[in-house]
Amino acid sequence: MATRLGLTRALARRHFSQHLASDVVPARADLPRPDTRQAWLFVDSVFPVMLAPWDLRYYYGKFRQEHLLDSLTELVSAVHAHGFKPISFEPHLKDGGIFVLFEYTPSQSGDVLSTIQSDIREYVNSKGGVPSSAGLRRGNIWVVQGEPWREDMNRFASPLLRVFFDGPDPDEEALYRTFRPYGRILDVSAPAVVPGTPYRASTIAFSDLRHSIVARNVAYGFSIGKTRLRTTFIPPVQGHVIKGWITGHPRIVIPVVVFLLGTLTYTIFDPVRAVMVEAKVQDWFDYREFRLYQWLRKNTFGRLMFEPANGGEIETEAAWQERQTAEVALQNYLNDMPTTVAFVHGPQGSGKSKMMARILEENRRPSLVIDCAELQRANSDVRLVDSLSRQTGYWPVFTFLNSMNSLIDLASVGLIGQKAGLSSSLQDQVKQILEVVGTALRTVSATRRRQAKHNRESAARAQEEEKVAVQIRERIRRGVWHDPRMGPLAGGGIMAELGVGDEPFGECDEDFVTNPDPDRLSPSTRKEGADVVDVQAVNALPIVVLRNYTNGSKEEIMSVFAQWAAALVEGQAAHVVVISNNRENSKPLAKALPSKPLNMIALFDADTASALQFVKARLHEAGVDVDFSPEETVMVERLGGRASDLSSLIHKMRAGQTPTDAVEDIIYRGVSELRKRAFGDDADDARGLPWSREQAWAVLRALASKDAIPYHDILVNVPFKGDEGPLRSMEQAEMIAVDAQNGRPSMIRAGRPIYRYVFERLVNDPVFQATQDLAYNTKLVESAEATVKTCEQELQVLRTIGLDAEHWWSSATATGIRARYLMDKMAGAQTTLEKLEKRNGELKKVLTKGG
Repeated sequence: MATRLGLTRALARRHFSQHLASDVVPARADLPRPDTRQAWLFVDSVFPVMLAPWDLRYYYGKFRQEHLLDSLTELVSAVHAHGFKPISFEPHLKDGGIFVLFEYTPSQSGDVLSTIQSDIREYVNSKGGVPSSAGLRRGNIWVVQGEPWREDMNRFASPLLRVFFDGPDPDEEALYRTFRPYGRILDVSAPAVVPGTPYRASTIAFSDLRHSIVARNVAYGFSIGKTRLRTTFIPPVQGHVIKGWITGHPRIVIPVVVFLLGTLTYTIFDPVRAVMVEAKVQDWFDYREFRLYQWLRKNTFGRLMFEPANGGEIETEAAWQERQTAEVALQNYLNDMPTTVAFVHGPQGSGKSKMMARILEENRRPSLVIDCAELQRANSDVRLVDSLSRQTGYWPVFTFLNSMNSLIDLASVGLIGQKAGLSSSLQDQVKQILEVVGTALRTVSATRRRQAKHNRESAARAQEEEKVAVQIRERIRRGVWHDPRMGPLAGGGIMAELGVGDEPFGECDEDFVTNPDPDRLSPSTRKEGADVVDVQAVNALPIVVLRNYTNGSKEEIMSVFAQWAAALVEGQAAHVVVISNNRENSKPLAKALPSKPLNMIALFDADTASALQFVKARLHEAGVDVDFSPEETVMVERLGGRASDLSSLIHKMRAGQTPTDAVEDIIYRGVSELRKRAFGDDADDARGLPWSREQAWAVLRALASKDAIPYHDILVNVPFKGDEGPLRSMEQAEMIAVDAQNGRPSMIRAGRPIYRYVFERLVNDPVFQATQDLAYNTKLVESAEATVKTCEQELQVLRTIGLDAEHWWSSATATGIRARYLMDKMAGAQTTLEKLEKRNGELKKVLTKGG
């Protein structure tokens, strides 16, 4: 024990000594004998090798240090060959070994240190091997060939060993012979200059980490000839190696990073987004659907406040014949499995949104409403994606990454010559969002179907149990029911459980059949059950509503929505209802469903009687009772059945205006709005319109005197000349409405009933009419002058080639016929020019007078 304490004190004094073995101060008080020498042993694999600063095994080895030192001291102290006597034990925890300072008696007969090493190894192996913290006992004992260097720097062990040469470069064979005894060598590099140092060095790669540790601690300071060796570990992963490899191989790294990011999105974010969309559809997070909120509202605010009475408005609008027909058609579509898309179209203000809201409230089915008008108003891709995500419940969404991905793609083009694929087009982003929404809708449908099936089975079980209970009560009433297990004389065993004895079964004792065979059910019963299943399957489907669907400036995005809607109905995942102001907007949907016709549901303006009834009912609700005179009735009838104009009339009359003044105010406001929308404020504004002023004036002037004009009559004449684009744009702007017959445009009408009188006011404005007629006539003059010039040029050509000679059998020749045709055409154009010039002179006089 005294020896152990002495060795420990020596350890405390000599743990990081950098002196040679001959300069070591002994642990005991007496000096070494003059006939002895000192040397070092290195015992490896005693402690866990520390591979990094965060390696927690280091503390485990330190915890067992005292026990291991006691065991190793007992083993080593038992050897006395050549006067061997250990002086101190110095643990080198970082490399997992122990340095042992010992003294011995030299001899001239042989290699004393090799003999001591072999004797110690033999004795230790006979005792089970070198003790270790892991209990493996696979360590060994080595005589230090150089000098110990017990440093505690962050130079951790690795299989790569760098050998510095303090002197001339030794040959490769000498290095191999020196280091091979410590373990198998994989490679020895040629000597090279070490950057930042005056030394040259070679790198030795060992096959095992343990071999490299032994070589580092045993051969440090060993000399080969005149060259002193100094060993140090080389980290297996050099600093910035990973960073350098990544920056040096962008063609490999960038696709791998894109793949990992895509995998992360599909495995983590997309399921979360699908759940959030499902929560949006089923109102999981809508506090107004919580029973606690409804109870609190009913018992607090409900007792103090009165809900606004708007039921009359709904009933009045629903009573319109046009609304009833469209509502029945839409309800029939929702009551059947979806095979196509329902396209509800009608002019703005015809009550499409109110009708849809009423039907959704009545059905009480999960619904998802997407307002395409918000997407059309988005002035950037980020805003559009954010608006769509907010309406569908798609979360989380990282819109700020779009610009970053674009920059990465731009940088990757410079690095690898192609895009990394991180950024995607707007259509791809919208398609990805809608795919997740479609997955969530299918989940909602499947969940509701399972719930309906569970409820149906529960109801059937409850009905069957009630039927059995009724049968038992009936038998009890008849006195034929008996349960022997409840009797005082009931026996035990099988007789009591069966409830029978020696008495014979009577007919009245037989149980009624309570579980009939399904195959024996009547056809009417089976049909009734199948009908219930079909109804529940239809009611399980969610409803998707696309409001304000229009092509506009986002035609590509609307095409994506059309394809998505077609996929939903083809997969019978949801009912899809598309609401639009124009029937022409159904073309993308028809293209997405080429083999199935759309379910077209049209809403029109109400008739005169329904419109007057609506106005009177709304005024009566507001406490205003009116009785229109014949003149006032005529003025109100000018508004037609457009709900928005009728509502405006009602607000004005509630404010105190008379019907005549209110209608005149509506017409006056329509004149100002239409003049700006159709003709622009100035020439620069007019150039930005999708039609010319002359084209707008031609249509307005024709509709001012007629309720409807032929579509193709306007199309083929000046100023359109067969161009349908301006007419389609006017229809999109709701200036006009195009009626269809047999699937083709037929007649042109005013976009709103009140526009018929707005057009009339514009045409009857002398100054405005003169201005527009001058511009329109200018186009006609240009066309007539072009006709005259063309005829003159062709007549010059005919004069050059000469007229054909007339024959006695025919006075008509080809050139003569052509010349007469050109002369007649030129005369007609000249007559038109004269009339137009005369008319323009009259119009200029009107402008001179002013007004």
